[in-house]
Amino acid sequence: MPVLTHTVSGEEAGRTVKSVALGEMRLSRSLFSSLKFSGGLTLDGNPVRADAQLQAGQVLCARWEEEPALILTPFALPLEIPYEDEHYFIIDKPAPLPTLCSAKQEGPTLENALYARLGCPDDFVFRPVNRLDKGTSGLLAVARDAHAQQLLQRQLHTDAFVREYWAVCLGRLPKAEGTVDLPIAKGDGVKREVRPDGVRAVTHYRVEAETEAYSLVRLRLETGRTHQIRVHMAALGCPVAGDYVYGKPDDRLPGRFALHACGLRFIHPFTGGETRAESPLPGALKTLLNLI
Repeated sequence: MPVLTHTVSGEEAGRTVKSVALGEMRLSRSLFSSLKFSGGLTLDGNPVRADAQLQAGQVLCARWEEEPALILTPFALPLEIPYEDEHYFIIDKPAPLPTLCSAKQEGPTLENALYARLGCPDDFVFRPVNRLDKGTSGLLAVARDAHAQQLLQRQLHTDAFVREYWAVCLGRLPKAEGTVDLPIAKGDGVKREVRPDGVRAVTHYRVEAETEAYSLVRLRLETGRTHQIRVHMAALGCPVAGDYVYGKPDDRLPGRFALHACGLRFIHPFTGGETRAESPLPGALKTLLNLI
């Protein structure tokens, strides 16, 4: 059960519970509303109203339950976790492992692998901050509770939350270095497409090596739309190798694409310091590079 406490300072005296909870405690409005009606807010150990005025030295406490959405089947898979603390994990996801469980996904996923790794706790809820496609490997951040997830998700689409990737693309990109700023909208089925009425999507890239048939590209996401790198590279005429949705499958990459999230860094919401992790190129992509 996550618990967050705050001791009221002299400067905060006279302010309301709601003001301090949404301000200094940084609770989201949705979580605050839930706590208000569930009795999860207390002042010096007693239930308190949202409009109650605070006095210096009082202790405001927020306490809530994590409610699992699914009954999970644990899968004991080896997981690489280059960083973890009391609030977050950074996990190095292999491909083609799906990130999330669903009614249609009964086999192993990153969600039920972490569930098994933690000993199958009754209050386990999988809270990814960013996402990776099944066929993409590499780093993603996972929060331990709803409050930590909401705080870190506020950094998404800002310079504070940086995601970097390696990709092997078909053909040669138009420039050695550039920025793709093309809006992405929903297409047919799971597909996304570049369309004027889509949401702004920005990808920065740099070509590190190339042949006539392939390019090794380093990429950084400024935004994080679904399939963003895959859609943008295809829009340049250079789809990611093995991308059977926006390009063509590659027998040398069974079940995956030549796309790897190699770097992740963010400003830790609770400490204010920079948290970062790096992941080496996986074996499948090293083999592909050797072959081409």
